[in-house]
Amino acid sequence: MAFSLECRRCDRLASFLDEVRAKHPDYHARPVPSFGDPAARLLIVGLAPGMHGANATGRPFTGDYAGILLYQTLHACGFASHPESIAASDDLELRDCRITNAVRCLPPQNKPDGSEVNTCNGYLADELAVLPAGGIALALGGIAHKAVVKALALRQADFPFGHGAEFALPGNRLLLSSYHCSRYNTQTRRLTPAMFTAVVERARKLLN
Repeated sequence: MAFSLECRRCDRLASFLDEVRAKHPDYHARPVPSFGDPAARLLIVGLAPGMHGANATGRPFTGDYAGILLYQTLHACGFASHPESIAASDDLELRDCRITNAVRCLPPQNKPDGSEVNTCNGYLADELAVLPAGGIALALGGIAHKAVVKALALRQADFPFGHGAEFALPGNRLLLSSYHCSRYNTQTRRLTPAMFTAVVERARKLLN
């Protein structure tokens, strides 16, 4: 299922983006493409674009609070050339890493419904299809975790979500999971920088 910036398969999301584009004509306000090396061995899967983050900039986790911790950690672990993602036009490069989302369009209240996750799942399946042997899918949050399992046509009951969970996947690959690096999770201390760093460092160690 080839990704398209003009995708309008979800009526609710397409209509919402029309409204957002009218209010913010300078925003990307379309489906957000993946970012990074298509041949990367680490595929990070987030939930969906944020209103003033990826939806505005057109790059995953760029311009919003969640991206601060993500890119700082990726840089510290050798996956990014800089510790900050400012704009889609900056010179940031990901190294052996690619970032995508379970849902490519901004959802109202940052909450996609199940049908939207399912409709977008083919795009995620395409990303996972080229994740090489020895590669790792790092899911940020329970919805992203379940989306990865669904995209690989595996049984959800065999892959329960948990922070730091680690599962073998077909093709000699792995699924790692973390709580999402959202503002809510970090401010409530459900996810601390040390907890998040530990998961990304685990991915680094496994890939090395």
